[in-house]
Amino acid sequence: MAGTRRAEEEYDYLFKVVLIGDSGVGKSNLLSRFTRNEFCLESKSTIGVEFATRTLHVEGKIIKAQIWDTAGQERYRAITSAYYRGALGAVLVYDVSKPTTFDNISRWLKELRDHADANIRIMLVGNKTDLKHLWAVATDDAHKFAEAEGLSYIETSALEATNVEEAFQLILGDIYRAISKKPVASDEGGAGAAGGVKEGKTINVAAGDANSEKKQCCST
Repeated sequence: MAGTRRAEEEYDYLFKVVLIGDSGVGKSNLLSRFTRNEFCLESKSTIGVEFATRTLHVEGKIIKAQIWDTAGQERYRAITSAYYRGALGAVLVYDVSKPTTFDNISRWLKELRDHADANIRIMLVGNKTDLKHLWAVATDDAHKFAEAEGLSYIETSALEATNVEEAFQLILGDIYRAISKKPVASDEGGAGAAGGVKEGKTINVAAGDANSEKKQCCST
């Protein structure tokens, strides 16, 4: 048991990634599908901030991904903006069946760029591709937007587990490549330390620990 725990704690890098986008686009289910392989049909709106972690191999390195799920409701935006600090990656999520959630991506992107580190890696995700009969946001439009803004882009279904693993592998690989190009900074107070780039760096999550209330989910 102790050996298993030790193995789980061994990692080369700790990357903080934030999920942002309108309420109801499926951020929480992308998080639960990636970190626990669960999907909750009855999931409620996130209050404040929740996070989960998963350790995986990315380009030969052991990466501990700390994924933060920020509430999409307007009244929580002032709270969640503080959680952009130290994030090395961001996943902007919209619902392919709701054009307004795609229209609002520009606003989320502006907020992200106002609050996050200038070098943050950003991915655009069109979620809920299982709703084929309701699909309303053209893939071409999303591709063009992502290209114009310098974002990577992928379409996912948290319900069907389509491209969820691939999406997080892509953003984590992007972060790793960006970081590995730079010499490791000795500046302990720099953005790298806040983002948990070096082994052993941790992020104080006490202020945003919303994990006390567990959702009832179904494993698949």
